[in-house]
Amino acid sequence: MLHRLVLALASASMLAAGLSGAASPQGLFGSPPPKASSSDNAPADASPPASKPESPPAEAAPTLVQPGSPTAVVKPFYEHLGLELDPAQRKNFIDPAKSVLDKSDALRASGQGECLDPNMALDNADYDKLAVDRSLRTVEAVNGDQAKVVVAFVVEGHQHRLEWKLKKVGGDWKIADLLSVTGEWALSQYQCE
Repeated sequence: MLHRLVLALASASMLAAGLSGAASPQGLFGSPPPKASSSDNAPADASPPASKPESPPAEAAPTLVQPGSPTAVVKPFYEHLGLELDPAQRKNFIDPAKSVLDKSDALRASGQGECLDPNMALDNADYDKLAVDRSLRTVEAVNGDQAKVVVAFVVEGHQHRLEWKLKKVGGDWKIADLLSVTGEWALSQYQCE
């Protein structure tokens, strides 16, 4: 129940960020609360709070990714773009995603062309690694043997959000599908034949 609540709150926050039209990285998952001065909302008889050094915003801190977590499975696809199309990576996928990727490989091998965009992890946006690295944010939600990793980033002022659906198989997280919240497509819906 708690995992569903966290996922719902994360989704609502991302939806609100998307509706606001903000294209800054901090707008991807919502804006931080405004800083209040020591006199705002303070009772008249209260003494001013002790001064403390200001810490950097939470989003400036590097995100620690737990080895073996769903986010750890997704992260390499943003470090090495196009990795999802590499047949050597099929070990990280299960159906329905694996089936679509295998059919795409067969189509490419037959010489009949490409079925999938080589930039799926970037929501088919223009590749700008620096912009993606600067704005990339992830939210992970685990519910038993299923998980979602929502990835958000900004490229050329446009927000992109993708949802990676994972399932735990044999103790390891595997990618079952990739959905673009922004582009309204899903890997599982591709017909590579």
